[in-house]
Amino acid sequence: MVSNRLLAGLPRGDRERFVAGGERVRLEFGEVLCEPGQRIRHVYFPADGFVSLAAPVDNRASLEVGLIGNEGMFGISLVLGIAVSAQRALVRGAGDALRMPAASFHRELQGSTALQRGLNRYLYALMAQFAQTAACTRYHLLEARLARWLLMTHDRAHSDGFRLTHDFLADMLGVRRVGVTKAAGELQRRRMIRYRRGHITILDRGALESASCGCYRAMKQTYDRFLR
Repeated sequence: MVSNRLLAGLPRGDRERFVAGGERVRLEFGEVLCEPGQRIRHVYFPADGFVSLAAPVDNRASLEVGLIGNEGMFGISLVLGIAVSAQRALVRGAGDALRMPAASFHRELQGSTALQRGLNRYLYALMAQFAQTAACTRYHLLEARLARWLLMTHDRAHSDGFRLTHDFLADMLGVRRVGVTKAAGELQRRRMIRYRRGHITILDRGALESASCGCYRAMKQTYDRFLR
């Protein structure tokens, strides 16, 4: 089992107490952890799965603004005293996670300075990801944005292959399906990825990094700097 980096960075006593207060659960692909406007009843610390955060645009669409893997957690707004989710949290990579009731999380947060410090740094990194994603969506071409999203997913999937449909990508990138099909087809033609029946395999990560915009590197540098 791949450990959650936030929890792994805690002093041993704090980590053991925190883990004892939660439960290990399985996150299933397509599972909705929370909808926009809903109360956050549990926090989740993914171990080897990942969660997509999508902001509502209107009654029919949403735009992905962030990804959470084993570097982070869902429910970070509780650190600010906000118990309502602003995004839709949807499992995009099945795997294990530590789940804890929000009330228990509050108690643990108040009793651990190390946990507070680690989560404050993660909150900064996640906010930077939101801002970089917004800039990327506005200014960069679709192919580069797709390459960036695939790299971010690859980092959190712990595998070269993962489930992904063109419809989902179109929703998350805020474009029509035909645009995603064309961009993914070009990456496949250049042998960076292989796409078959809703499953993508990364074939050449180095080439994919070259095809991506600078936003991927900027996001990764922020996470590497603040989440050691």
